[in-house]
Amino acid sequence: MRYIPILILLISLKLNAQKSKNVDRPKLVVGVVLDQMRPDFLYKYQNNFSTKGFVKLLNEGNVCQNAFINYLPSYTAPGHTCIYTGSVPALHGISSNDWIDKMTGNTVYCTADASVKSVGGTQKAGKMSPKNLWASTITDELRLHSNFKSKVISISVKDRAAILPGGHTSNGSYWMDDSEGVFMTSTFFMNQLPEWVSRFNQQNNSKSYMQKEWNTILPIPSYTHSTQDDNAYEGRFTGENTTSFPHKTSSLKLSDIKKTPYGNDILFDFAKEAILNEKLGMGNETDFLAISFSSTDYIGHMYGPNSIELEDTYVRMDKTIEELIIFLNEQVGQGNYTLFLTSDHGVAHNPQYLLDQKMPSGFFYGSTLKTNLNKHLGQIFKSNELIKDISENFIWLNDAQIDSFKINRQSVIDEIRSNIRSYDEIQFAVDMHNIQQAPLPEKIKEMAINGYVSKRSGDILLLLKPSWLDAYAKTGTTHGTWNPYDTHIPLIWYGWGIQKGVTNREVYMTDIAATLATLLHIQMPNACIGKTIEEVIK
Repeated sequence: MRYIPILILLISLKLNAQKSKNVDRPKLVVGVVLDQMRPDFLYKYQNNFSTKGFVKLLNEGNVCQNAFINYLPSYTAPGHTCIYTGSVPALHGISSNDWIDKMTGNTVYCTADASVKSVGGTQKAGKMSPKNLWASTITDELRLHSNFKSKVISISVKDRAAILPGGHTSNGSYWMDDSEGVFMTSTFFMNQLPEWVSRFNQQNNSKSYMQKEWNTILPIPSYTHSTQDDNAYEGRFTGENTTSFPHKTSSLKLSDIKKTPYGNDILFDFAKEAILNEKLGMGNETDFLAISFSSTDYIGHMYGPNSIELEDTYVRMDKTIEELIIFLNEQVGQGNYTLFLTSDHGVAHNPQYLLDQKMPSGFFYGSTLKTNLNKHLGQIFKSNELIKDISENFIWLNDAQIDSFKINRQSVIDEIRSNIRSYDEIQFAVDMHNIQQAPLPEKIKEMAINGYVSKRSGDILLLLKPSWLDAYAKTGTTHGTWNPYDTHIPLIWYGWGIQKGVTNREVYMTDIAATLATLLHIQMPNACIGKTIEEVIK
């Protein structure tokens, strides 16, 4: 009998020794991206938030008050890629949402891949993969580190917002074929949908949501931080005569779900099914769920940042964040998961709204500039098609025409930049082949260099005056510039391993993946240039 205590002690020591070999990690990491969210929205709309959603994250998490994008242009695809690679377009290759391939002259969509097939949706919506992404993601590194035992699921209504965060090795990257209102993937990831995804699609959730009319969740007088309901700054759905509530969603196309808060609702429904059916956070390895809510972006583009529609969307989103925290606490366990919330870019005010407030602003039309410049260049170089496109903040030269007419390329660039001086709204026209000589403030020059991909970016970068938009309409708004309204992003950390508090120093989008790598004790993504935000980690 006297040997029993010794035996118990030896067993205890052995168990403790085995336990000490296990690296301390959360069971699940949840990355939440709210497309087109500015950090001031967290405070602007706070009087209509509960204490259990955004406010809970602000009070109990670590809030990075000065998080910025450190490259150009500030669009969806490079934003999501930067968050998850910790890198910039110059290194990870995703220069914008679309680009012109310098070798072929063809326009390329960021996640297009003709070699794969659709799984679960239409063929057009399914020819997608991360093929154009040159770098690894933090989700890839987690899979590699765990010998592919960790599960990674990445979801969004937008294809690019699901594919790029999930990286090359995800267990499932799912996006919505909005023409049919179903979630889908491609043969890059799998050959058929899991049973739970097929079952979810068969419920016709998109159709059910769109049968509800979009009215405000609160009485309209509660939306004190928005302009009047019917105004000239906002877009309208087809068939509407005013911009005011209610919006008759039942008469809209199924694809319009993304332009309503129901696009966020159905994604959250899908996220809960993913957690339950993939058993995320319930195994021996750390799992990762990447969720990108896109309706905030579509609604912002259509109505602008001062609309009741956008405020209502964020009030609803606050309830979704509250429900997400409750669901994670129930399924994964409070204190067992790490959540971060951020955005891929911000958004500008509608220029006409600013003009009506007697503030400097205006609309810029790249198509008009293209016509004028091609006419001017034709008089000099005898070719009226020397500019292929003006988009994504760039002027793209028509290399085929330049070669065919044996024109000196630099002469064309110099002539364009000389002519552009007459356009008062264009502050800088930067020759990206000689950017080191550009008379730019160093910070903006660094952002331009970080965002330049020689095989995929345009030849001349156009930087407009503050609050001028490269517009496609006079209603709504857009983004893409270096200015703080586009590049100042929210960043909140919450849960396992996170030190409660506020981080006031300037940090960058590239630091998110680096911080996650430190938190998880895994390798940084292979093109990561970010640094760990040390104040965030306990």
